[in-house]
Amino acid sequence: MNLIEEALAESRALLPETLWAVLIVLAGMAAAWGLHALLWPLILRIAPSRGLWAQVIPRLRRPARLAAMAVMASVLVNVADLPPDWTYALGKTAFALLIVIIGWMCLIALETAVHRATDNLALEAEDNLAARKQATQMRVLRAAGRVVIVLVTLGAVLASFQTVRAFGVSLFASAGAAGLVLGFAARPVLANLIAGIQIAITQPIRIDDVVIVEGEWGWIEEIASTYVVVRIWDLRRLVVPLSQFIEQPFQNWTRENAEIIGTVFWYLDYTAPIGEMREKLKEFAEASPHWDGKVVNLQVTETDKEVITVRALLSARNSPTAWDLRCEVREKMVAWLQEAYPGALPRVRGELTMTERAAGRPPRGPGPGPGPGEDGTSGIPEAALPEGERGADPDPKRT
Repeated sequence: MNLIEEALAESRALLPETLWAVLIVLAGMAAAWGLHALLWPLILRIAPSRGLWAQVIPRLRRPARLAAMAVMASVLVNVADLPPDWTYALGKTAFALLIVIIGWMCLIALETAVHRATDNLALEAEDNLAARKQATQMRVLRAAGRVVIVLVTLGAVLASFQTVRAFGVSLFASAGAAGLVLGFAARPVLANLIAGIQIAITQPIRIDDVVIVEGEWGWIEEIASTYVVVRIWDLRRLVVPLSQFIEQPFQNWTRENAEIIGTVFWYLDYTAPIGEMREKLKEFAEASPHWDGKVVNLQVTETDKEVITVRALLSARNSPTAWDLRCEVREKMVAWLQEAYPGALPRVRGELTMTERAAGRPPRGPGPGPGPGEDGTSGIPEAALPEGERGADPDPKRT
């Protein structure tokens, strides 16, 4: 022991005092690192094997190691013989780092709790309304919790410095116009945060809801703290501010359940066999795996001077299945009409009439008039005669 003390004394004599103090702090941090490595397996053994903490504690390894080093540094900075300015700066830095690590631990605990609550949800089930409700609440609250933790952590770090704290006090003391300016500038962010809390409580939209927003049809893929990502049917992504779902109207096709009624239109001739089409529609629906067995109906909904509009209604379990059912029935009905009733397909009617024109005179009217040859002519236009007979006397007896 005496040899160690003598060696330390000789080393301290050879090094500047400031450098020696810094080495002490670094050595203490290295010792905290090693101590954490030795104690962490023991902590994992005595930690609960079930429940939320059983999942949170293993994820705290890195922040716990950094926290141990920060605590050791903050202690040794006050003990080591450092200049006052160095002691203040390093102490405040270590304390601020410890606050950041605590905020990091809170974020890890929040993420773990949300994952634990949503991992067992049956989001892939056919009737997943309750699961989607819970998943939406958890994800929106997680987004809001992240913002709150970050803001509180940032505020605590800034408040730990005397100059920043004095500036904050003076700012609050002279709030007035400055507060109004800051509030107006932060209005979009605050509006989206408040909208996120409203969506978590009232749930006008949920994860995997089918919606029509800005004229686009798609699914709610992600609900973040300030925006919503809509996965459009062609795999594009539409990013919409959260506040739009509170302030603007939109369509939600799965608000209460995923069942939906699809429509199919045909524009046909007036001779279309509506009764047989109605029977064929039921046959096509019963043979399709996409039909849920609830609604099947066919009606003539419109007529005009050329075609009639025939509409079919069919129900399905969800909107993608309804789309497939509509396409299937539409194709089968057109194929059946082409084969059995081709005249029922749309067509344009016209009437052709032939009129007679005599050479050099208007067409014959409805009353009696001279027929061909009665006026000494054959009634055949000269251009229609053979080339050798043009200009000749039609009556050979007169020659």
